[in-house]
Amino acid sequence: MFCLLVLKKGETMIRQPGSMKGKIILGIISIIILLLAYTWISNSIHKTNPDDTTIPGWEQLKTGLKHSFEINKRSKERWIVVDSVATISRLLMGLSLGVALSIIFGMLMGCFSTFEALLVPPMSLLAKIPPTAALAVFFVLVGTDTNMYIAMIAFGILPSLSQSIYLSVKEVPDEMIYKAYTLGASHGEVLWNVIFPQVLPKMIDSVRLQIGPAMVYLIAAEMVCGDVGFGYRIRLQSRLLNMNVVYPYLVFLALFGYTMDYSLRILQRIVSPWYRKGKV
Repeated sequence: MFCLLVLKKGETMIRQPGSMKGKIILGIISIIILLLAYTWISNSIHKTNPDDTTIPGWEQLKTGLKHSFEINKRSKERWIVVDSVATISRLLMGLSLGVALSIIFGMLMGCFSTFEALLVPPMSLLAKIPPTAALAVFFVLVGTDTNMYIAMIAFGILPSLSQSIYLSVKEVPDEMIYKAYTLGASHGEVLWNVIFPQVLPKMIDSVRLQIGPAMVYLIAAEMVCGDVGFGYRIRLQSRLLNMNVVYPYLVFLALFGYTMDYSLRILQRIVSPWYRKGKV
């Protein structure tokens, strides 16, 4: 009855996709609102204390950006370059290893009851342990070099991502598997031609959700023991109250994470166009 009343009024139904033009306009408006809110907060604080650095004004942020991009007199390096190379390379290598292992474990757990009984309990237990709480364990087992960051990211996302893939495999209809075997398909052909294509788009969605946690693990580790990278620079500059450097670094992190997320969305549309049809 309620749906009929809505339709009679000519209003848009729930979950109906909006126009692309409307989405772009609303997205721009939301960003403008955020910038205006930041400007208002910064101006309000600087009226009380012009020397305040906790919420830097636009001129202070401009100075911080200049410090980040210019060659440092002591290290003879550009902060943003060396930190970006270190953090991005660690993140990509850690994510790549974690995703590869998760695909293997997730597919095994979802396809074979033996591996399901063997691996599901420990994965469920490990998923409840925050990797940042196990920093000391990674220091002892792996050391404090690049391998530690990679291992922390990989094993940080492995339990939850492998469980997501495992549940996606379980959602594949049994009828599709039975039909494949009836047509003479082997185990490998069922895995590769039937199950994997159905799981792939959901797997990409799960990887997208792991980008944020992976960045948290990496930045936390860089803050503790790093000598280069975004986490190290943010810790060092925040101690000096140089928030005009910290804030741009946070924006760079957000832009990089968004770029990765958007790239995965494009990849999903390419490899599984049927999955995104009708979705937001």
